[in-house]
Amino acid sequence: MSGISGVTVHQDCITMYQELKLRKKYKYIIYNLNKDRTEITVEKTSDSGQYDDFLQELPEGECRWAVFDFEFEKDGGSRNKLCFFAWAPDDAKIKQKMVFASSKDALRRALEGIAVEIQGTDPSEVSYESVLNKVSTGTR
Repeated sequence: MSGISGVTVHQDCITMYQELKLRKKYKYIIYNLNKDRTEITVEKTSDSGQYDDFLQELPEGECRWAVFDFEFEKDGGSRNKLCFFAWAPDDAKIKQKMVFASSKDALRRALEGIAVEIQGTDPSEVSYESVLNKVSTGTR
């Protein structure tokens, strides 16, 4: 599967996503491009449920994609939603932002069952409160 940029999605991206989604093996997955910028690969997985741990994985000045299994309370019950993050900080290089933007759809289409998509260009857009607001809107 490839995006506008011709970048392909490595099978591990889909396999590990399925393990997060169905078996709850991971809490989050960080995706990146390989060195040649030809393939999207898994950079890191984690079973840490701490949202702050996840935020620490989003580097300053570099783009990443991620999926986080976001848990929250609503109407007295525990809920969770799979969130897809497109992290493209303002201080990332223009060329990197362009490649990441044009490659995002290939990864996004490969990951079925995503509930919420978060675009982040600075820490406030991916803060716990900001994401909580997005995931809890429309949830009954």
